[in-house]
Amino acid sequence: LIYCYRKPKTKRAKRFLEKREPKLNENTKNAMLIKGGNANLTVTEVLKDIYAVKKPFAVMYKRKNITRPFEDQTSLEFFSKKSDCSLFLFGSHNKKRPNNLIIGRMFDYHVLDMIELGVEKFVALKDIKNSKCPEGTKPMLIFAGDVFDVNEEYRRLKSLLIDFFRGPTVPSIRLAGLEYVLHFTAVDGKIYMRSYKVLLKKSGCKIPRIELEEMGPSLDLVMRRTHLASDDLYKLSMKQPKGLKPKKKKNISHDVFGTTYGRIHMQKQDLSKLQTRKLKGLKKRPAEKSAEDGGATPKKSKSA
Repeated sequence: LIYCYRKPKTKRAKRFLEKREPKLNENTKNAMLIKGGNANLTVTEVLKDIYAVKKPFAVMYKRKNITRPFEDQTSLEFFSKKSDCSLFLFGSHNKKRPNNLIIGRMFDYHVLDMIELGVEKFVALKDIKNSKCPEGTKPMLIFAGDVFDVNEEYRRLKSLLIDFFRGPTVPSIRLAGLEYVLHFTAVDGKIYMRSYKVLLKKSGCKIPRIELEEMGPSLDLVMRRTHLASDDLYKLSMKQPKGLKPKKKKNISHDVFGTTYGRIHMQKQDLSKLQTRKLKGLKKRPAEKSAEDGGATPKKSKSA
């Protein structure tokens, strides 16, 4: 595929290209969900439910696309550039790899890393008859299992799942907005994904009592093939621009309790010229003044 870069001719095209230019604070990452050429009903339902969870930061491709990401990544890179998506979820099904999902991310419109997962059990969003969270709710992500911190492949999978489901960056949080939980558990070579709605109950005090109500989707996954970026490329993708790095403040330090200490540099002060409150008792006597002037005799006062 050959991309032709031409100068925009209209203001609308210019604004469109400016939105896609690199920024210091990047936009929320969008995800594209793609069906393979032989996707079955289970894979299609999984993609629909993930799309419902990810909205509005997702693009769903309804047509089937005959491609194999582990063999040829050209079509994924084309769709990524077309829809301006840096995350993707590809679903397919065949006899060798039934109910197959490939989750991955892009760097500079090229595949950075991707992991193939097999769906062993699936409970759809519509099968659980409970109230759902509103569209666009930012989820709380919980990871359970030591393997997420020990194994390199599971460590990358954890990073990939955080990138995929984290949603927009918010400056502040309110208690009523914490209503959606995504829980990932890794044990015995399987990854269990569960989705819960947070219910705030009365507890008789300021802090409410928390209850979790499963709302779907629910997935039992197993890891299959992986395509991970090299350490150098992964480090390059994590590099931040200099404009985002906080400027170092000189002569400021913090102790273990978080107290801020500042060091001020001043010239040496002459305390003799320090202005104080004018009182009669603090006035200098003639003898003291003469001593400071070099021993000159004070003038005699006129007699009455």
